[in-house]
Amino acid sequence: MERRVRWIILLVLGGSAIAGCEALGSGDEASELDQALEARLAEAAPGGDLGFFRLPAGADLASIPQDPRNPLSPAKVELGRLLFHEPALLSAPKRPQGRSTASCASCHHARAGFQAGRRQGIGEGGMGFGVRGEARTRDPAYGLGDLDVQPIRSPSAMNAAYQSVMLWNGQFGALGPNAGTEAAWTAGTPKETNRLGYEGLETQAIAALGVHRLEGADSTLATRYPRYGELFAAAFPGQPIDRERAGLAIAAYERTLLADRAPFQRWLRGERGALSDAQKRGALVFFGRGRCATCHTGPALSSMAFYALGMGDLRGPDVFLDGGNELARPEHLGRGGFTGRSEEMYAFKVPQLYNLADVGSLGHGATFPTVRAVIEYKNRAQAETGLVPSERLAEGFVPLGLTDEEIADLARFLEEALYDPELERYVPVALPSGACFPVNDPQGKADLGC
Repeated sequence: MERRVRWIILLVLGGSAIAGCEALGSGDEASELDQALEARLAEAAPGGDLGFFRLPAGADLASIPQDPRNPLSPAKVELGRLLFHEPALLSAPKRPQGRSTASCASCHHARAGFQAGRRQGIGEGGMGFGVRGEARTRDPAYGLGDLDVQPIRSPSAMNAAYQSVMLWNGQFGALGPNAGTEAAWTAGTPKETNRLGYEGLETQAIAALGVHRLEGADSTLATRYPRYGELFAAAFPGQPIDRERAGLAIAAYERTLLADRAPFQRWLRGERGALSDAQKRGALVFFGRGRCATCHTGPALSSMAFYALGMGDLRGPDVFLDGGNELARPEHLGRGGFTGRSEEMYAFKVPQLYNLADVGSLGHGATFPTVRAVIEYKNRAQAETGLVPSERLAEGFVPLGLTDEEIADLARFLEEALYDPELERYVPVALPSGACFPVNDPQGKADLGC
């Protein structure tokens, strides 16, 4: 009876009570924490099913959400895996020296949790790499107008199978939240790709090949590297080698980038020792007093909702933007910059939360250096920028009153329990072109030891 009373107290009071229970024996505490977390997750999951938060294995293609017009197959995923990392696709550079120097993976690579590893992703015109991409910078031979840079922090390709629309403003994807936005699919712009009718990942992958000068996915690719001809034939029998097919293969590969080996995922599969007590306490805060799961939910701990939280935009001396770091770039307007709806101005899509420990900068403007900094920001609920009118701030952006102990535990849950340490399993050993990847510029090759 005493044990049940203590468990009820833990469940009701959440992280604060648990943080003060260190006097319990370690075995008893772990058992009660597990029970409390199971109950908390059951409250948060539809129908009380903890499977709502489980990710399938990346190789379990039948269990991965997919576009019905782009069904997954091993051949398609393998082709996409190589194309995603292939610098040979960069065949339309602004400068001759930029040819074959960057790939999709330059801004979305495994070492940084399939993000860029620096505040601003750089494709053509970048040089160097570093340990996780943090040392990549602008080649001084490139003017700002010639650089291929992201005007907003590169979103993660991790767990993107659980997103029906892509980018911070959700502009890619013809279905779901984008139904009714057809007027914004402007002809002659990447947004026109929505008219192909695919879901977000497929639409973004097709559009990105053009945006980032990766125009080499055509018949000449198979001529130069016959292996690609074989791979395209296996993935798309009887179909041409073109940007659309290449984008579909890349999207198929991206759908398999799932952090299913993270400790929290192992715990969800019944391995109760996969999480430390601190991580379990942090999970209780996440799904309880921290109110994180109000927005971050499902297998990827993400959602297709858009909120204005007053976070700063991508600017500063280490940011390279054509025209300077002016205050009102379209990317800074969030969802409203795409839809034109005033009520959606400054609202950005809820991101997934796995493998953030290697990212190095967070928020759509990369203004937060650590996961803890984001937690503290949301705990204070004081807008970082004065550009967002107070009436546009999300209703739930209010002080949370978390203690230092709760913040520390929550940070450990996010950084450690949601960290899959084996992402290199998604990376090819070598490419048909023989190029260095994820970058292939001279300094990058030296940094990577190619």
